Amino acid sequence: MTIIALIILGVGIAAAAVLAYAAAKPDTFRVQRSATIHASPEKIFPFINDLGLQTTWSPFEKDANMRRNFSGPAQGKGAVYEWDGNREVGAGRIEIADSAPPSKVVLNLDMSRPFKAHNLVEFTLAPEGGATNVTWAMQGRQPYMAKLFSTFVDCDKMVGKQFEDGLAKLKGIAAS
Repeated sequence: MTIIALIILGVGIAAAAVLAYAAAKPDTFRVQRSATIHASPEKIFPFINDLGLQTTWSPFEKDANMRRNFSGPAQGKGAVYEWDGNREVGAGRIEIADSAPPSKVVLNLDMSRPFKAHNLVEFTLAPEGGATNVTWAMQGRQPYMAKLFSTFVDCDKMVGKQFEDGLAKLKGIAAS
C-alpha cells in the first residue's frame, strides 16, 4: 500500500469511529443547573411564571433588535412568547404548559432557527431555610445530527453556562 492509501484508510477508519460513537449516544438529553437564592419561592415565582418578566433575566435576550410577541394570559398556563432574532438567539416559541405556584413552571420550547427542536423546560423552586433552591432543567430528543454535533461540542457545558448566567441574573433581581 502506498502512503496516500494508508492515509485515506486511516481517515476513513477515524470517520467511521466518530460516526459510530455518535450513533451510540443516548436518544435524549437533559441539561440542569441549580442556584440558591436568598428569597422566598413566592418572591421568585413571578419572575419565572411571567414570560415578560423572564426577559429581564434570561441569558437568551442578546439581540436588541429581536422581534418579540406575547400572547395568551400575562402569566401562567397558556402564556406564550415568540421571538425572531439574530443568529445568536434564533427564532422560536415558548409556552407555559403547567404552573404550580410557587413551586413549579413547565414550558414547551419550540425552536425553528438556527435548528428545529422541541424541548421541555422545567423550573422547580424548593424552600431551604430562608432561601430557595431554584433548578432550571431542559430535556428533549437528541436526533443523530445533534449526537454528532455533541461529539465535538460539549452542549451540556455550553447550555449549562447560559442557565448559570440566567440564574445569577434571577438571583440578583429576586434577592433585591
